[in-house]
Amino acid sequence: MMIAITRDVSASLADCQLSFVDRDAIDIERAAAQHHAYRQALESLGCRVLSLPAQDAMPDAVFVEDVALVFDEIAIMTRPGAESRRAEGASVSEVLARYRSLRAIEASGTIDGGDVLRVGRTIHVGQSARSNADGIQQLRALVAEFGYTVQGVPTHECLHLKSAVTQVADDTLLIQPEWVDRDVFAGYRLIEIDPDEPHAANALRIGSGVVYPACFPRTRQRMADAGIDVTAVDLSELQKAEGATTCCSLVFRDFSTA
Repeated sequence: MMIAITRDVSASLADCQLSFVDRDAIDIERAAAQHHAYRQALESLGCRVLSLPAQDAMPDAVFVEDVALVFDEIAIMTRPGAESRRAEGASVSEVLARYRSLRAIEASGTIDGGDVLRVGRTIHVGQSARSNADGIQQLRALVAEFGYTVQGVPTHECLHLKSAVTQVADDTLLIQPEWVDRDVFAGYRLIEIDPDEPHAANALRIGSGVVYPACFPRTRQRMADAGIDVTAVDLSELQKAEGATTCCSLVFRDFSTA
């Protein structure tokens, strides 16, 4: 059984943090409807979805990915790079504690979950404005006993590493080569996004398929041509808040049902 932790959309989402997109009006009711459809997509791919209530005083709280990292062995509560987001993790940690032992990134380290891409036993971490060298070193120390290798990856012109590259199959990554050096990932099969869809590299892998924004049809076709099963969802309002498919959930295996 796969678990997906999500959180309802905050009424204050329009006050979200933005770094690389221009602020645009967000329809909160539509965002909530899109988020509901997103949860349904996760369920259709075999996830048991745990929905946390909205935190209206925290505009970005719907983006639960950033506050925790969940591995098979442990979960790590992050310390988000934006100070305004650091209170978001408390209620998430209460849920995660049912499934994993918890560790944490401590000050002065920072890491956003959106900067962390695990592929096999390698953990790639974006060296971004939100994740610093101290946070990366702490992560390296926390996972060393489990045989993971942690590699820092420079990013540019994007918020997080997973804005630029995500895993879509065992050996395959979807990549925006203008935002991250493709040579870092030379050992994998790479699918480049369509150049007319610059924000199209964020896909959420669930089993043998991916959840993916409906607004990038050309890149979606590239994945389909490569044999990737794509479930398209409309996330246009959440994308205005600099979010996408990976941002809105924490997906992990529930070993208690094995």
